[in-house]
Amino acid sequence: MSDSDVEKKTEYPDEKAFDHGHGQVGFVDDHGADSNLQRRLSTRHITMIALGSSIGMGLWLGSGSSLASGGPAGIFIGYVLSGTMIWAVSHSIGEMAVMYPLPSAFVQWSNKFVDPAAGFALGWAYWMSYWITIANELQAVNTVLSFWTDAVPVAAWMTIFWLVIVLVNVGAVNWFAEIEVICSMIKFGWIFVVIIAGIIISAGGAPGHGPIGFRYWNQNAFANGFKGFLSVMPTCIFAMAGSENAGLVAAETANPRRSVPKAVGSIWLRLSLFYIMGSLIITICVSPNNPDIFGGDGTNASPFVIAFREGGVPALAHMMNAVIFISVVSTGSISGFGGSRTLYGLSQIGMAPRQMQKADSKGRPWWALIPTLLIGGGLSYINVSYTGSEVFSWLSNLTSLFTLFGWGMICLSHIRMRKAWSLQGRDPADLPWTTWTWPWGAWWGLSWCIILIIAEFYLAVWPLGSPQSAEHFFSVYVSVVAIVLCYVGAKIYYRGRKWVDVGTVDLDEGRRFYKAQEVEYAVGKEKGWMKKGVEAIWS
Repeated sequence: MSDSDVEKKTEYPDEKAFDHGHGQVGFVDDHGADSNLQRRLSTRHITMIALGSSIGMGLWLGSGSSLASGGPAGIFIGYVLSGTMIWAVSHSIGEMAVMYPLPSAFVQWSNKFVDPAAGFALGWAYWMSYWITIANELQAVNTVLSFWTDAVPVAAWMTIFWLVIVLVNVGAVNWFAEIEVICSMIKFGWIFVVIIAGIIISAGGAPGHGPIGFRYWNQNAFANGFKGFLSVMPTCIFAMAGSENAGLVAAETANPRRSVPKAVGSIWLRLSLFYIMGSLIITICVSPNNPDIFGGDGTNASPFVIAFREGGVPALAHMMNAVIFISVVSTGSISGFGGSRTLYGLSQIGMAPRQMQKADSKGRPWWALIPTLLIGGGLSYINVSYTGSEVFSWLSNLTSLFTLFGWGMICLSHIRMRKAWSLQGRDPADLPWTTWTWPWGAWWGLSWCIILIIAEFYLAVWPLGSPQSAEHFFSVYVSVVAIVLCYVGAKIYYRGRKWVDVGTVDLDEGRRFYKAQEVEYAVGKEKGWMKKGVEAIWS
């Protein structure tokens, strides 16, 4: 069949939406990858959303409690390890999202290549993690705004910005994307101020105090030893949770073959600047024993704000707090987007009510969006009775274990997809895009996810700084219990073989086929990582 014949069979009524300036559409057929969602997002949208979607409370605020419990070296190594994991996961996402750009991509990949029961457990676990993140970011709003005033009740702040998150999500998809692009640009630009100012403060160039250097590293690099290091990992994982959202956004992107690789190529920049350099800056500027850092007995401020305030530059402290405020609201709105698309995808494969598939002409899946925003906003009100740091600890532990399960399933799906490709006699050169990290990247991500889930079990049974108790165990590890219950229940319901037979799986179902004339068809010949990352930011 010729390309022209295939084009005539395409399901899309308006091919101009997919014309990228060459007089040809970016793909020739979806083979079931279509949905009621609208492909309104561009390369710029998906790149910037991938860049800034996970920059929120975990980094700006949670780093304070992690610094206190793990020490400077503990938090720095924690971010480095977590960074290598999400870097590997993102490359697995890139290869699959280009070929299978589906709503709730991770769920459908797991369902297709691993096991329907695993896909069911993953989908509902991810949906829970999204509305938990909404709650966590909303309660963070109160912590951030209390830096300026305590006159407004906690519930009032959370209600106001819950409505803001709702308004961002109920707008057209392209408007949502434009708002997130602006927020990502603010966060990305500000990190350079943080790095430069932090170095100056540590070197003694600020009026507040003399040189600090690596004083806090020399005093107590690893607070609370190995257990202290383990205690920072949930916060590090929570901080990076959401980095995988590029896989979900791909379903609403006009040409994933162009957009997704650029988003994946930019991840090194986010990891190195935001997490690794950001965590290093606070370890050389803020003492782990400072009572005012988030989780302490004082003002519960961000360690980044404290660094500027104690350095004698209050103007930068206020600007930093404003950027944190933008970040937490942005991350909350992205979580609403991700949660609704996860429910939508679950419905597509019969694992959620069919009504969840309904979307209007603007691409808004109302039946999936409303419960995500309602539950996430409602859960945030537990902050009225407890301190922000307590709520953050509970919710970040829940989210981090859901995230580890999700990252592990993404890597496992990638491994199984490649195995199916090989067993069915297909050439890797026929993949529309390949990652140069295969196979060690996928195995690295999967292995560390398993190791850290086991390590967190150890911390749940033998907690840091508190006696053993069933209450503490379930507050830390209930996510795993929920995953096991979902998996076992789905296994009983679906019955059938233990895992999908990758030798017979239909590799073309849900796949998008691209025209070689439309995109640069490069397998293992992508541009250098530095050039690719810079181009992704400036595109």
